[in-house]
Amino acid sequence: MTATLTAPQSIESWLGDEADYLLNYTAKVSKDLIHLPGPDFVDRVFVQTDRNPQVLRNLQQLYSHGRLANTGYLSILPVDQGIEHSAAASFAPNPIYFDGENIIKLAIEGGCNAVATTLGVLGSVSRKYAHKIPFIVKLNHNELLTFPNQFDQVLFGSVEQAWNLGAIAVGATIYFGSPESTRQIQEVSHAFERAHELGMVTILWCYLRNSAFKQDKDYHLAADLTGQANHLGVTIEADIIKQKLPEVNNGYGAIAQATGESYGKTDKRVYSDLTSDHPIDLTRYQVLNCYCGRAGLINSGGASGKNDFAEAVRTAVINKRAGGCGLISGRKTFQRPFEEGVKLFHAIQDVYLSPDVTIA
Repeated sequence: MTATLTAPQSIESWLGDEADYLLNYTAKVSKDLIHLPGPDFVDRVFVQTDRNPQVLRNLQQLYSHGRLANTGYLSILPVDQGIEHSAAASFAPNPIYFDGENIIKLAIEGGCNAVATTLGVLGSVSRKYAHKIPFIVKLNHNELLTFPNQFDQVLFGSVEQAWNLGAIAVGATIYFGSPESTRQIQEVSHAFERAHELGMVTILWCYLRNSAFKQDKDYHLAADLTGQANHLGVTIEADIIKQKLPEVNNGYGAIAQATGESYGKTDKRVYSDLTSDHPIDLTRYQVLNCYCGRAGLINSGGASGKNDFAEAVRTAVINKRAGGCGLISGRKTFQRPFEEGVKLFHAIQDVYLSPDVTIA
């Protein structure tokens, strides 16, 4: 666990030897193709859509809360790991979070735009906090109590329940590439349609899940595959896409070569003209697949480890410079002392507030 911080560090110092590499890089695909985040993002991008006035109001409320209010950027605390990874594995490092109220308190003290967690957590404290911070109800989950363990996202709650407890948005996960993905696409598509009818924002965790994606590298993190998952997500009208930061590329080719079977479709220009091995280019390709940023891309913070602050700042810099709209960080913040979790959120938010971190 990272030691308690004694003084703030600069963004450059967190990046270390990568500072120049990340802060001064010019992306391969021009930022002129991207609908970039900004204070007028809802007016500039969403007013022309089919979203009704209640959705626009709630989307603006999401962008108008916390330390990043009215910047066009988002900092969100997501805590569904009590189901996704088990309560024991998630909360034993910091047992205060077995009580869901502390999840809400961390999001508020951390200056987050919103808190995304389970129906049970938000329902248990909704009357106390629904008017103090925007709620995002995560509707489906994968649970690890079934034996043998299986990996399938199933609905734990309804859109109506989320609306009744005061949520401004719903979230869901689809495991694209899994045998269950077709059913999940249908379920989430129907849920998002109903959420929009009731005036709620929709956020999709566009994750990949298939053992074939693990070859010489983990192609669950491939830019081309995650980019296509994003494209499928915006097709069912996700307003915001949550995706893991890409680390590799050419997942299509690697899987076809490893399995000896034809897989999917791509184009060589993805790898020659639209991307490189630079993380900002890989992430910009994810943004391109979010209708060139019409749906905001938020990248996930990843698991907790020894260098959480440096890793979180690095991810925020890459996301911002690529044209993304924010970071959603869970385990790095709640699996540590409360005050350190708050400081980590502030370190992330400082990247988006800094005029020196520009769009590549």
